[in-house]
Amino acid sequence: MKQIDRFLLAIIVGVVVLVVVALVMVLTRTPQGYLPDTTPGGVAHNYLLALKQYDDARAYGYLASDLAGYPPSVDDFGADIDSRYRWAFNREAATISVGEERITGDRAVVTVSETHFAAGGLFRSGQYNRSFSMTLRRQGEEWRIVSAESYWAACWSESRPCQ
Repeated sequence: MKQIDRFLLAIIVGVVVLVVVALVMVLTRTPQGYLPDTTPGGVAHNYLLALKQYDDARAYGYLASDLAGYPPSVDDFGADIDSRYRWAFNREAATISVGEERITGDRAVVTVSETHFAAGGLFRSGQYNRSFSMTLRRQGEEWRIVSAESYWAACWSESRPCQ
């Protein structure tokens, strides 16, 4: 009988240790922050992070001002994003990471990886990945976004205002 009690005690201690370790990891995790704006990858990362944090003014500042259908104000930018695309920007069950940068002269293409997590059941992870690209152009010493395959209001190239 004492061996069973020791075995049960070992299981309980193990579970408590795992819970404590998980809590420490969650509570000490550093929040994702902005990167320097000096590279196309940094600009792409900062644009996506600004969207996720509802910092429309910062996100708007990363757009090339001469792109077709450029929103004339931060409020118009926010309205365009909210009306069509904001639901996709703040999924808590998704992570976005900026990958490869391909720079050719004053143009750059940045590959972004997006991983979504969902309840998957016993034999499925519920995780899926997809990649998309963002195109940037150098304007003076700064990189500005001219298009993206995701996290972008496609209506900007169609009409102003977005409908």
